Amino acid sequence: MPTVLRLQGFRFFFYSNEGNPLEPAHIHIFKAGAEAKFWLSPDVQLARNDGFDAKALRTITAMILQHRDALEGAWHDYFS
Repeated sequence: MPTVLRLQGFRFFFYSNEGNPLEPAHIHIFKAGAEAKFWLSPDVQLARNDGFDAKALRTITAMILQHRDALEGAWHDYFS
């Protein structure tokens, strides 16, 4: 499970086995026992949330938007 970014205690990663067929580009975020999954394209969108409150989700969304190119690039580099 490659970690591609760490910010403000959040760990951004993806699982090595993302399904068969491979799911579209997305990122998982973990902090203090909570985890969320966001689609990266065509738009950044929450796919699943397990434990983050609304404020944390807004913070995560802003971080994803700021680093979207790097996150999506890491996804494509790893799974290509």
